[in-house]
Amino acid sequence: MIIAIDGPAASGKGTLAKRLANHFGFHCLDTGLLYRAVARDVARNGFRLEDAWAAVAAARNLDPRELEDADLRGNAAGDAASIVARIPEVRAALLAYQRNFARRPPGAVLDGRDIATVVCPDANVKIFVTASPEVRASRRFAEFEARGSAVAYETVLEDILARDARDSGRASAPMMLAEDAELLDTSNLSIEAAFDAAVGLIKRKISH
Repeated sequence: MIIAIDGPAASGKGTLAKRLANHFGFHCLDTGLLYRAVARDVARNGFRLEDAWAAVAAARNLDPRELEDADLRGNAAGDAASIVARIPEVRAALLAYQRNFARRPPGAVLDGRDIATVVCPDANVKIFVTASPEVRASRRFAEFEARGSAVAYETVLEDILARDARDSGRASAPMMLAEDAELLDTSNLSIEAAFDAAVGLIKRKISH
């Protein structure tokens, strides 16, 4: 069983993917961490994120055991990831790892930007999680406030819109809604409500 969860930044797809994996007893992979780790390693080696050859080398030599690095969860890591993710060879280098993970028994939940369209087009269930840019910016702004970070809401919204543009406008595996994916708008949903809605979608899908 493969459940593909796609969507833009701060849509809630990561939280949802973890809860679904726990609920069904499946493995879970935040594929965004792979690209964040690649960006981290490129910078760590002293190269620019736009240096394609350095990013490809980092992707090919990525150590999955280093995905637990707490620094990969930060907003800056996410912005850096969207830069290296535009490089087709980087995406190709990480594709095999993601597909092998998806085949782990008894099942797997993968979240990212191109899971349903590129990584696992044969996924049993495909869900595209979204929310309005304003709602997503509010969520990210609340996270910054909780950490005591001083940042203006307008700046967060600008970053969200810029990230959306990069992710949906890249030539290689752009973020998009798969034709056979279920759309889940979490703009007006709590975490619990979004989870209940997703479980309902999955159960209806696999019962057919």
